[in-house]
Amino acid sequence: MENTPVPFLIAVCFAAGLNVYGTVATLGVIARLGWVVLPGDLAVVQSWWVIGACLALFALEFVADKIPLIDLVWNVLQTFVRVPVAGLLAYGALPALDPGWQLAAGAAGALLALLAHVGKTTIRTAVSASPEPVSNIGLSLAEDGLALALVWFATQFPFLAAGIVLVVVVAVALVARWLLRRVKALMGSPGPIRQ
Repeated sequence: MENTPVPFLIAVCFAAGLNVYGTVATLGVIARLGWVVLPGDLAVVQSWWVIGACLALFALEFVADKIPLIDLVWNVLQTFVRVPVAGLLAYGALPALDPGWQLAAGAAGALLALLAHVGKTTIRTAVSASPEPVSNIGLSLAEDGLALALVWFATQFPFLAAGIVLVVVVAVALVARWLLRRVKALMGSPGPIRQ
């Protein structure tokens, strides 16, 4: 892990943008089991208090994220949790850096989480418009699964995890672009003016 903190952090910060509580709890449990030694000051996430609190909040998010409209409100409020926590994870993982570079790493981690969070929220907003709950629940489960899988891959295969993030970022950008075009089309561009 010590040789690969950047790919590790790319995956972990992106995962935190999807589900911060699952990300932190998974990191803590994996470290507690001795499967990985977390870089820098991230050992704090191994505390049973941190793991327990994150598991409780993960359970709350798991339910809230499956209910249309409540999921949108929840995701908007989580902007103020996911982004800063990802920044703190990146900052804490690199204590050997000069303070300026450590702050830059924290900002980059927060930005990556924001990218994941905005992509998630954009896609969820489009899906929540559907009256049936199956697509909303399925997408929520996929997001949770992706976040947890990314954390595991980040601790075991950090370069692969960073590659997965890159693919997901491109896919989310393409889907968001397509959704924006659909919304613009639905908002109604005026038809031809007739004389």
